[in-house]
Amino acid sequence: MKKVLVYAEGQTEETFIRDVLGPHLAQMSIYLTPVLARTRRTASGTTYKGGVVSYGQVRRDIRRLLGDTSASLVTTMMDYYGLPDDFPGRAQIPPGTPYERVSFLENAFREDINHPRFLPFLTLHEFESLLFARPDEIAMAFPGTKGTNQWVQEISGLPPEEIDEGQDAHPVARIARCFPQYRKPVHGLLIARRIGLPTIRYHCPHFDEWVRKLESLPGCKENLCPTHVS
Repeated sequence: MKKVLVYAEGQTEETFIRDVLGPHLAQMSIYLTPVLARTRRTASGTTYKGGVVSYGQVRRDIRRLLGDTSASLVTTMMDYYGLPDDFPGRAQIPPGTPYERVSFLENAFREDINHPRFLPFLTLHEFESLLFARPDEIAMAFPGTKGTNQWVQEISGLPPEEIDEGQDAHPVARIARCFPQYRKPVHGLLIARRIGLPTIRYHCPHFDEWVRKLESLPGCKENLCPTHVS
C-alpha cells in the first residue's frame, strides 16, 4: 500500500481527488489523501482553507506534509492560471506552448522544494479545463440555456489544456458567459463525474502524464491501468 498526500487548491479539487481520481488509484494499492490548502491562520488559531494566496504559505504547507514519513509521495493539484506573483519561476516563464510553460514552472517548484518525495502538478490552465474534454456535458448541466448549441459548436475541438489563460478567455470565463449560474463546487464535480476519468485523460495530456506518474509508484498493477476512450 502506498499513501500519497495531494495538496489541493480548493474544495472542488479536494473532492475530485477523493471521489474521481482516488478510486482509480486505489485499485492499484495507491491511496490518495487530499489536503486542502490553508489560506491563512489567525492569531487565535483559526485556520481558513481553500485557495492559494501566496507561495510562502504553499511552501510551508508542502514542507509540513513532507514531514509525514508514512507518505510515499506528496503531490499537488493547483491551477496554473492565477498563480501568486512569488511563485518560483513565474517572473521568468519562457515563450512556448502551454505544456512547455507549465513544465517550466513545475520544474522550478520542484527545485525550490527540493525533496525526493515531492511531485508538483499544475492544472493547465485550471480545474475547468478538464471539463472541456466534453463541452456537451457542461451544456447538459444547464438545460434550456439560450445559445447552448452555438457555445458547444464554438468550444468543440479546442484542446482543453490549450485554452487561453487570458482574463476573458480562461475556461471559467468561457463557461460563465453562457452559463452564469455555474458554481464550481456544485457543477464542476458533477460534470467531471459524468465525463469520467478515462475521457478526461484522453483529452488532457498534461493531466494524464501526472496520473501516469502516480500509477508508476510501486504497487501499480499493470492490468488495471486504464483504457483511454474518446
